[in-house]
Amino acid sequence: MSAGAVPSPLPGASPADEVVAGRLRQALGPATIVRDTALTGGLYNSVRLLELDDGRRLVLKTAPPAQVPALTHERGLLGTEALFHRLAAGTGARVPAVLHHEPAGPGTPAEWLLLTHLDGITWDAARDRLAPADHAALRRRLGASLARIATVTGAVYGYPQPPAGLCAPDWPAAFTAMLRAVLADARRFDVALPAPPGVLADLPVRFGRRLAEVRRPALVHFDAWAGNVIVARTGSGPWRLSGLIDGERAFFGDPSAELVGLDPLGGAEDDADLMAGYRSVDPAFALGTGARVRLALYRVYLALVMRVESVPRAYDGDFAAWLDTWSAARVREQLALLDALEP
Repeated sequence: MSAGAVPSPLPGASPADEVVAGRLRQALGPATIVRDTALTGGLYNSVRLLELDDGRRLVLKTAPPAQVPALTHERGLLGTEALFHRLAAGTGARVPAVLHHEPAGPGTPAEWLLLTHLDGITWDAARDRLAPADHAALRRRLGASLARIATVTGAVYGYPQPPAGLCAPDWPAAFTAMLRAVLADARRFDVALPAPPGVLADLPVRFGRRLAEVRRPALVHFDAWAGNVIVARTGSGPWRLSGLIDGERAFFGDPSAELVGLDPLGGAEDDADLMAGYRSVDPAFALGTGARVRLALYRVYLALVMRVESVPRAYDGDFAAWLDTWSAARVREQLALLDALEP
């Protein structure tokens, strides 16, 4: 394809439209955008649906500029997403294809990523249209897909992108870095914590032997809740799993951590259909005491991430109030569970 051809901008194109067209040209060569639609629902990156004159539908994701406040682990997220989708695709999982990834740098103030679009709607949006049997079948398929993704083994544990220091050669060290980074973010953004910082920072030490039971850095999406799962159907036929999106929070670590991201407000390990699907690929997957201790640790971590991010993202109103109350209760609940599991 010719890199010199300029895609035709929409009539009355603004400078922002010209940027989008330039990015499309850089990735694909000559192409004409016939419709450019901002997509809502994301809380960090901006996302646009680009419809081309040849019928293709693509997704352009753009990170905030580097000067925008963010949590420590949120730099280079689109690089993580590109890596996740490429690796997950190799397992046969349904994910968007990566067409181009551009890190921030000279002439590129914000990282961006171009992906193919998965047809369908989010599971969350389809929920009221799904019969119980649909939910059960989809949960089995999702469990199997995530188990296949977990067969990918990373070179190190933790987050794969910079900043340095959030990965390590073993899981206890990587998780310690991840947890302490969000605690440092809480100090930086002046976020009140629901438990003494020292107690929270000491959790990986207190339960280090349980973290050390993880011996392989498996690929974990960690955000596979219903808003990031696409489902579709043809006519009145059965619903199918169209794919998994938004792999930007992925890391290499304990495969059981996937259960926490699947149902951040609940407990996916209690979903018989999901677990049956997972074990259809990984029959040895077990949830003994050690795994349940680790799940509690990951739930503390995720609740803290959600709590702390509310400040740089300027959440307000009822959602901010709910998140503050829920995250505090979640952390205290999981700390009590840890005390019960291993006094």
